[in-house]
Amino acid sequence: MNQRPARKTSPLIVAASQLSLFSALILMLSFIGPGISLGQAPAADLLKLPKGFNAELLYSVPDEQGSWVSMTYDPQGRLIASDQYGQLYRITPHSDGHVEVEEIELTIGFAQGLLCAFDSLYVVSYGIDPKAKGKNKVKNAAADQAKLPAGLYRVRDTDNDDKYDNVELLREFVGKSEHGPHAVILSPDKKSLFICAGNATEIPHPETSRVPMIWQEDQLLTRLPDARGHAAGRLAPGGWICKTDPDGKSFELVAMGFRNEYDIAFDPNGELFTYDADMEWDVGLPWYRPTRVCHVVSGSEFGWRNGSGKWPEYYPDSVPPVLNIGPGSPTGITFGTGAKFPADYQNALFISDWSYGMIYAVRMEPHGSTYQATKEKFCSAPALPVTDLVISPTDGAMYFLIGGRRSQSALYRVSYVGDESTVAAPYPPTVPAVAVRRKLESYHLPNSKPDLNYVWDKLGDPDRLIRYAARTALEHQPLGSWADRAFQETDSQRTLELMTAVARMGDKEQQAAVVASLSRLAWNSLSTNQRVHLIRDYGLVLCRMGQPTEQTRATIQTLAKYFPTREEMLDRELSKLLIAVDCAEATEPIVNLLLSPSAQEPQIAYAMMLSDAKTGWNQSLREKYFEWFLESAKSKGGNSFGGYIDNVRKQAIESLSDAERLALASVLEKKAEVVDPYADLKARPVVKQWTMHDLLPKDDKVFANRDLENGKKMFALASCYRCHRMEGQGGIVGPDLTPAGHRFNTKDLIETIIDPSKEISDQYEATIFQMEDGRMITGRVANLNGENYMVQEDMIDPGRFTNIKVAEIEAMKPSKVSMMPVGLLDTLTKDDILDLLAYLKVVGQRAASSESQ
Repeated sequence: MNQRPARKTSPLIVAASQLSLFSALILMLSFIGPGISLGQAPAADLLKLPKGFNAELLYSVPDEQGSWVSMTYDPQGRLIASDQYGQLYRITPHSDGHVEVEEIELTIGFAQGLLCAFDSLYVVSYGIDPKAKGKNKVKNAAADQAKLPAGLYRVRDTDNDDKYDNVELLREFVGKSEHGPHAVILSPDKKSLFICAGNATEIPHPETSRVPMIWQEDQLLTRLPDARGHAAGRLAPGGWICKTDPDGKSFELVAMGFRNEYDIAFDPNGELFTYDADMEWDVGLPWYRPTRVCHVVSGSEFGWRNGSGKWPEYYPDSVPPVLNIGPGSPTGITFGTGAKFPADYQNALFISDWSYGMIYAVRMEPHGSTYQATKEKFCSAPALPVTDLVISPTDGAMYFLIGGRRSQSALYRVSYVGDESTVAAPYPPTVPAVAVRRKLESYHLPNSKPDLNYVWDKLGDPDRLIRYAARTALEHQPLGSWADRAFQETDSQRTLELMTAVARMGDKEQQAAVVASLSRLAWNSLSTNQRVHLIRDYGLVLCRMGQPTEQTRATIQTLAKYFPTREEMLDRELSKLLIAVDCAEATEPIVNLLLSPSAQEPQIAYAMMLSDAKTGWNQSLREKYFEWFLESAKSKGGNSFGGYIDNVRKQAIESLSDAERLALASVLEKKAEVVDPYADLKARPVVKQWTMHDLLPKDDKVFANRDLENGKKMFALASCYRCHRMEGQGGIVGPDLTPAGHRFNTKDLIETIIDPSKEISDQYEATIFQMEDGRMITGRVANLNGENYMVQEDMIDPGRFTNIKVAEIEAMKPSKVSMMPVGLLDTLTKDDILDLLAYLKVVGQRAASSESQ
């Protein structure tokens, strides 16, 4: 039972990791009985699965066989797996539970991608060191042999004795490690291979490209590299996906702009998907992008750039994800096609999260020519670092591996034993919009001969990806063949798409014509998305079309009359654009946005933009700006968070003149103090220890005509943004609350805030670790490295981890106490709380309305 802490003159915010002595004693007693075996793979009965599913631990990989990270099926129905730092193994599971494992004794391994096709085993290896010892050793590597390069290899059995004996390098890759080359899969027509690689891998000199090869960084203001140096020199295109023939002779670039997509999968209709990684060090920063499921359409650009330069998903010259998942570490993915599962799971995309020990079932719903998706937790357990998964062509079960980074590796099988039918279910057919997009994609190669009138018509289509496909088709054509017609276009949407294409092609002579076309668009007649598109087009002009003329700068500065708009997305993009053209009148409103109550991410975005602002300052604004950095000490984030804030401040100081520095000396010399993240909340007097009885209204009429601005302010004051996202802002360690006000009724909404431990989602459940030295550590396993767990104890400070040694854990047990603090509402008045609930409901209704469109 959740006990409420005693109250004094200020609220005591109690996190799950800050347990009372009584609670600690109860938890210690609760460890008596069966628990999680340590130093071994989690037992099958500890895996949480939907009703009717059963898990088996088939094989716990011994230390000498390494830690397995990829697998595939061979034509005989046997599994082939690779140690992350070693060789390949062939695994034969038998019906009696016995598993036969044999080494494949070849100088090949270190594979993060495996595929049996065309009478060959394809191996995507990130390089082999013949001098490696112990776990890193690949057998039969001659000591005097040069290190084998990373690349796509073909392995064959040339004498039909059921033993591979020939290794051939088909295409060398420049890139190694966990951001190196990854999966290889078969195309839907079974004639080609598709390969993906992370952002530490150069594009392998493709002979053709569906992505117009005109990509640039497109950074309007100063881009800060990662504060800890990660990928600091790595530029676009980032992670990529290529298509090639069975001999690896000709590569075609299909998509780019990923951070680190480990695996790819086709649905039964031939649509390609991947699960891309976040940059966990960016948590809490405005450019953080959660792990996300992406629909990989032809010629797609997903906007990864290093450091602070990552594109937001609303940029029209990029493709948005179909589903944001949250923090994690994406690994293997596969569709449930062929599984002897209920129909709903046969048609799902299964994705693996290595960090949090999770397999999700993602369900796609057609949304125009693309999809929108929802996720369900399918399989989870503490310390279950899933690396790869496949559906067996023989028994229809799911087989998955755990392991990686020398952690304990194992092979599991998941079968359905329930009462629902497992007869093969048809996959939903594509909708007509997909055929339109695919026709446009057929023009995504150089020297194609598109139907220009058809392409032109689709530039005005309401479907974003159809417009994207049409614009991409144009960018494959010489600019001179369509530019004159583009500048005569009068339709607003087509004009926006056309000017994106012209600006991206970078002809400096066309700057004036592009700006003239854009200036004819009436701001008040454009939708919010079209306004964002207009701002982006002006930004591309500044990035790609040479030094802006005075006329260009003056035209862009006229947008200041619409600023601020009170729409976060627009205000952020307008701020950036107006600073880029030295618009003095924008500086004060941007400082005001910086200081307004909101999530920390937009505040940091404005602070960073203002470090580039050269005009519009006065002493008062400067003081307010630099005082903000002192206040920002209460904000928390990932490993690079503090370094980024410091670097923004340094950049701002460097832009000051000597006289300005002297005038600001008293502010600049102040040192930020470490501040309790709940300081603002604790400073308020306790109003009441609110209960359900106090807050539950008779009906929802009480929410009519509430102060929604105050509700949004209370959302920030109650520290909700620190863990939860709301309309694209806020933290990511808790669930996204954007749809909560629509999805839950009033009673459930209040109850989750008042008593967060009453119902804890498995996805956010903490684990209690009882250590040999008597300590108890409560948190979520967020990373593994060999024999160590990295545990996230405080949701407010997601970048801080407690490292614990597996050998020193006496027992592990799921926590029954939520990591969400209690008492968050007790310093708010009833009117404040009703405003907050009304705000949640309005946002939820807005989200539901958006999804239905």
